Amino acid sequence: MNILYKADLSGAAPADVLLADEAAGPSVDGFTRELVLGVGGRLQELDELIGQAARDWTVARMPAVDRAALRLACYELLAGEVSPAVAISQAVEAVKELSTEESGSFVNGVLGQIARRDSE
Repeated sequence: MNILYKADLSGAAPADVLLADEAAGPSVDGFTRELVLGVGGRLQELDELIGQAARDWTVARMPAVDRAALRLACYELLAGEVSPAVAISQAVEAVKELSTEESGSFVNGVLGQIARRDSE
C-alpha cells in the first residue's frame, strides 16, 4: 500500500513509483509488484467503482490512505485471487491503524458494496 500511497500523493503513476523504489534499494516481492501494476493499470476503473459505492463522497475527497487501501482491495476483489473477506479485512485493519477514526467503517461499507455488486 505504501507505493500506491506515494504515487497518489505525488501524482505519479504507481508503476513509476515502483520502479523508482526498486532502483533505490531491494526490489519488492512478486505479489506486491503484481498488485501495484494491477492497480495502476486499472486505476480509472477502480476509482469509478469506488466512487459509485461511496455514497456522498468523491474519490478525490477521500483521505489518501483510505484511497490507497480502497484501490488495492478493490483490485483484489476484481482479480479474484484473494477472498473478498480477506481483501476487505486487510483494508479495514490498515486504515484503522493508519487513517481516521471513521475510516474503518467507511472502507468496510464501500468494499462491501463493491463485493456485493460483483457477486450478483
